[in-house]
Amino acid sequence: MTKKFTILFDLDGTLVNTAPDLMRAHNHVMQHFGYPTKSTKEIKNLLGQGAGAMIGRSIWGQAKKEFGKVEDEKVKKKMVELFVDFYGKNIVKESTLIEGVKEFLIWAKEKKIAMAVCTNKTEYLAVDLLKKIGIYDFFEYVAGHNTFDYCKPDPRHLTSVIEILDGDVNNSLMIGDSETDANAAKNAGIPVILMEDGYTEKKTTEIYHNHLVKDFVGIEKIVSKYL
Repeated sequence: MTKKFTILFDLDGTLVNTAPDLMRAHNHVMQHFGYPTKSTKEIKNLLGQGAGAMIGRSIWGQAKKEFGKVEDEKVKKKMVELFVDFYGKNIVKESTLIEGVKEFLIWAKEKKIAMAVCTNKTEYLAVDLLKKIGIYDFFEYVAGHNTFDYCKPDPRHLTSVIEILDGDVNNSLMIGDSETDANAAKNAGIPVILMEDGYTEKKTTEIYHNHLVKDFVGIEKIVSKYL
């Protein structure tokens, strides 16, 4: 029996433009602890590896001597807790679906494609965001950074989800916006559709991908080649 074709999606910057709300949460934490705030563009360069990594990279960008303060695990833990608390309460204030997402998900569902989200966002926040923005029911599984003992760029974050969906790595596709997504997929042997203007400081030419798109409008033409 031929297994369903599987598409794995990153969340932030791929399905949803979450940068404005992430920026607000980040800046709330930074103001509370006395650090400089960031613009939306700057925030996009810090994302992709979870809240803890984002906060650490944000402080590191100020000065090495300041980063020593954040290295104190108690302080860093408090910063992450405040971020998660504030963000969780304000998760869809300004976040919006990437253009064409809903239409593509409807198309994929009609084609009986199995779909899941693989994100480095905390699982319950990812689920909450997907529900509140109205696309949760399209996905058969949502894996966050804390779902397994590993997360992207570890390829097992992707392969484990494919296994859970009873899919096949050789009959799958990854759609993401950063090197974290691309490297996980590359090491898993899965083709990558890369979104332009991703949540990364790297240029698209520096990120592994098989296809490059600006949004989901017309993306079904690419996916159809793999079906």
